[in-house]
Amino acid sequence: MKKRSSYDSGNYRQNYEYQSFLPTLVNREYIWSDMQIPILVEKAVHCLGELNAYAELIPDVDFIIKMHVTKEATTSSKIEGTKTSIIDAVMPVNEISPESRNDWEEVHNYIRAMNYAVTELKSLPLSMRLLKEAHKILLSGVRGHYKDPGEIRRSQNWIGGSSLKDAIFIPPHPEDLPDLLTDLEKFWHNKHLSTPNLIKIAISHYQFETIHPFLDGNGRMGRLLITLQLVQQKILSKPSLYLSDYFERNRSLYYTSLTTVRNGNDLDQWINFFLSGMIESSRKAKETLGSILLLRQKYDERILSMGKKANQAHKLLLFLFSNPVVSITQTAQYLGVSFPAASRAIQDFIDFGFLTELTGHSRNRLFELTAYLNLFR
Repeated sequence: MKKRSSYDSGNYRQNYEYQSFLPTLVNREYIWSDMQIPILVEKAVHCLGELNAYAELIPDVDFIIKMHVTKEATTSSKIEGTKTSIIDAVMPVNEISPESRNDWEEVHNYIRAMNYAVTELKSLPLSMRLLKEAHKILLSGVRGHYKDPGEIRRSQNWIGGSSLKDAIFIPPHPEDLPDLLTDLEKFWHNKHLSTPNLIKIAISHYQFETIHPFLDGNGRMGRLLITLQLVQQKILSKPSLYLSDYFERNRSLYYTSLTTVRNGNDLDQWINFFLSGMIESSRKAKETLGSILLLRQKYDERILSMGKKANQAHKLLLFLFSNPVVSITQTAQYLGVSFPAASRAIQDFIDFGFLTELTGHSRNRLFELTAYLNLFR
């Protein structure tokens, strides 16, 4: 396969009264000129390896991963304008005000889409078919539900502005999508390329965001794609890393970097930005897991002192790791005990300083695993 020494991002094509951008196909070798990139790849691989080792160290890590997914869903949806906080996201839907319920549903659709896609990866390869199914879940019953959930767009979309006439960026024309998406799928699975996997993931995210294959939800799907590729390529054994927080904190630079690729043919600077985010996010995720491990040890020490009640308390703790805001009724259902027995279990955790009551009411009370939840705020 012939290698190229410089990158041509594509070109603008005239379509009636507007110009859409047609990106270059990516299923080919990429040769970078920025000598910082191999150093960043090495650092990112090291950080991801440490994160993966930490994730495998923690007992019952799947309960904790659920909160990582919730945090990602909250942050990724926030980029798109939702107002749901992490504390709102873990609340029961009946505790959410009617005016905030649509945002809550969008966040939980993202959680369902992520869980579906990660589960499917165990038996199916990454594909546009898988992303389309996840996209259908993402937009089900929320804003954007009328924008062809699960379907590749058949009409022109745009980014920024109120119409095609004043858009900041116009993705490829619908007739160009089949070839572009087929090429992208081949790129995901091309084992003959010598391009490092992390650089392929960076290029994939850029290409997906540039193609913008759906009428709505492209940003969230593009960020979901990063995690799916890390799991698919076995770089991570669990979906424990997300870049949405990095993109949110560097939002202006993120969009500028994507634009610089399209208008300046400078893919190196995007890869540099992306890998820097991978390194920073890996380190933060490892720190969070480390804090959880220490907190878990503290919880376990207190639970061991409970004697015969320790087994039930341990079961409740695991439940709280994935559901850090609970009611007594939820606790009773999960533990399979009576309401009074669940109430006593909750009170034990309050006495230990694990749980804090949120409502101030005497009935229909909610309790949060405060120190744990604070790690995700």
